[in-house]
Amino acid sequence: MTWLILAFISAALLGCYDTLKKVALKDNAVIPVLFFNTFFSSLIFLPLILLSGATTMLDDSIFHVGSGGWEMHKYIVLKAILVLSSWILGYFAMKNLPLTIVGPINATRPVMVLVGALLVFGERLNGWQWAGVLMAILSYFLLRKSGKKEGIDFRHDKWIYMTIGAAILGAVSGLYDKFLMAPVGQGGVGLDRMMVQSWFTIYQCFMMAFLLVVMWLPKHHSTTPFHWSWSIIGVSVFLSAADFMYFYSLSIPDAMISVVSMVRRGSVIVSFMFGVMLFHEKNLRAKALDLALMLLGLLFLFIGSE
Repeated sequence: MTWLILAFISAALLGCYDTLKKVALKDNAVIPVLFFNTFFSSLIFLPLILLSGATTMLDDSIFHVGSGGWEMHKYIVLKAILVLSSWILGYFAMKNLPLTIVGPINATRPVMVLVGALLVFGERLNGWQWAGVLMAILSYFLLRKSGKKEGIDFRHDKWIYMTIGAAILGAVSGLYDKFLMAPVGQGGVGLDRMMVQSWFTIYQCFMMAFLLVVMWLPKHHSTTPFHWSWSIIGVSVFLSAADFMYFYSLSIPDAMISVVSMVRRGSVIVSFMFGVMLFHEKNLRAKALDLALMLLGLLFLFIGSE
């Protein structure tokens, strides 16, 4: 099950990405950090686009970027808008909330993906999957109690709502990925995975450049200042690698988006550990119990999806 192994690798890389993102955002302006993340990610994929289009060097390799006209690119532009909207909400939330709060909330995405698959693709949940969904919901309410001990009111905290919004948009993006990658004969668009990842990164960079000029630059003297951090490059590298493994996994026949999404959320283990070691976050015993319940729910979802 190569696609499953790739999903686990993606999860580990994603946990490192979340941690570096927290470091990059510490006392830093969100918009320019996100712009530079998309900029450096674009620098990673731009050579692959050029080499694929102008030479035969990457032909038949896993790094070859397919080509297509607007008929295909319009789907990728929508993908870029979905992901960037999720990132903007998620970055602001990550800056203002403990990593040990954000991680478990983000781990609810597989539940949203399964519910979306139920509603959009007509899939049906079995007993194991329903048990996993209920455990994930319960862990969320327990996490609310843990947050209250740190002065975080889940009902009135705008950063919590941003985290939830980012998770919802991320789940929608995951379902959209299934549509983009699925063959035409199965109701999908049948896009090349490297074409999707490369070009949605490029489009995001242009979108963030626009937001940087229009939203941040005119007010940057009166808002949180931007300072350079080498962790910004690390964010781009780990995210690009995590997404490469993710898209590669989805491109393999018989790969299940529901299972891949669950495994990817295992990244919360990595980010939780770094939250303990690097940021010395509080109330860890209660959060660890919430996290364990969430992971048990994901295990049930995994068993039910085999």
